[in-house]
Amino acid sequence: MITAATVDDQLTDVGPEEPRILIVGAGIAGVTLAQLLRSRGMHPVLIDRSADSGRMIGDNRAGYMLALMPMVDPIIDELDCREAYLAASVGIDRYVAHAHTGRVIRRDNLGDLLAEFGDYRGISRAALLEVLTGDDCPIAFGTTVTGLSDGVGMVTLVQGSQAEHHDGGQNQNQSIGRDRETEFEFDSVVIADGMNSHTRRLMTDKTATTGTDKPATTDPGRPSPVSSVDTTWGGWVCWAEADDDQSAVDEIWGDGFFLGMYPVEGAVGVFLGCPDTRQPLGPRRFAGEVRSRLTELTPRIDACLTAVAEAESPFFWPLRDSRARRWSHGRTVLLGDAAAGFLPTAGIGAGMAMESAGVLADELSALGDRPSTASSADSSAASGTVTALERFEARQRPRVEAAHDNSRSLAGMMFDRSRFFAFVRDQAFRVISIRSALKPILQLLETPPERM
Repeated sequence: MITAATVDDQLTDVGPEEPRILIVGAGIAGVTLAQLLRSRGMHPVLIDRSADSGRMIGDNRAGYMLALMPMVDPIIDELDCREAYLAASVGIDRYVAHAHTGRVIRRDNLGDLLAEFGDYRGISRAALLEVLTGDDCPIAFGTTVTGLSDGVGMVTLVQGSQAEHHDGGQNQNQSIGRDRETEFEFDSVVIADGMNSHTRRLMTDKTATTGTDKPATTDPGRPSPVSSVDTTWGGWVCWAEADDDQSAVDEIWGDGFFLGMYPVEGAVGVFLGCPDTRQPLGPRRFAGEVRSRLTELTPRIDACLTAVAEAESPFFWPLRDSRARRWSHGRTVLLGDAAAGFLPTAGIGAGMAMESAGVLADELSALGDRPSTASSADSSAASGTVTALERFEARQRPRVEAAHDNSRSLAGMMFDRSRFFAFVRDQAFRVISIRSALKPILQLLETPPERM
């Protein structure tokens, strides 16, 4: 259960010998990390820019439906929320691939392929956050970072009604009242509030060598601190009613469109993708255009296209990704989408965010018996924090980037306007095994990170 608690309220629970940890962003990565640390007896401070829990969990944000790979199972078990997780999700057993005409090319049994590793389940983002927050999850709502000095752990926060945000898709333009800023000292700061967040830019705009506030991009000889891919595509996201086959995922990799249909508990998540140049048509007209080009229309395809056409202002998700070249800067570290914002093509971004939170929780938990910066000037404690964050990055960044590379390569195959390319791709689907297609993900599952 999510409860509102100010930063000061949360700090009162931090013991004198406990490190003070700030987690910025109560999305999947931030909540997972906070709850893992709390389950181990620690008291991190969790903040979010949303005004309340309804806006934080509500489906007015990207990431409606998620397919979670078995890499999340250790997290679910440690948080003792397995029963709630199973009740709030559906097991995905089959993947159904359609030709660009709508005809079924193949059906693959994903359940059997992944069974040795654990569950593969479909769940809505809102339901997953409710599962992860459990019985109690304090969050300081309406709270934003306006200043960050990772070298000494000083953070400037603005809290309450003065922290107003205008969400324009993935880019958040902030209107922040400066009269309620307060400075706090933390031993470590975890930035987990998204790949285009203001807080992430506060860190990635620092020069990699000095940690000053000089933007790295002012030096023409230094590479940008962030790499990104723009597919020049996007897509409308909405819900369709649940049908009789909630254990199957359907996808149509079309010629100038993409239609993905993903079951969750009580609904089917729909993603209708198009080139950016086609977005002005609007969801109704574009859904009608796709319908007219399909020669075979299953009941699910029909229902999902109807849902897009009839949805009231469905969210349009620009398909852009982002990858920070460096995660840790002093006592500050990036997590989740702030470290690597995934394209949804591989269906693994949320799973990697949760796995990363588990690895970071291990490293931060090891600091629990060291005196905090707030109560001691012991430089060894600060050095230990820096080492822990660097160790986390060394352990987890190669795994995340391997999955990130896979999502980028799939995007090149999925999003194309050529009918000839679509025809060739359809033929390739007939001969490429699902095991070969999922090889990068299977390799990650076969070699999980060591947990403490």
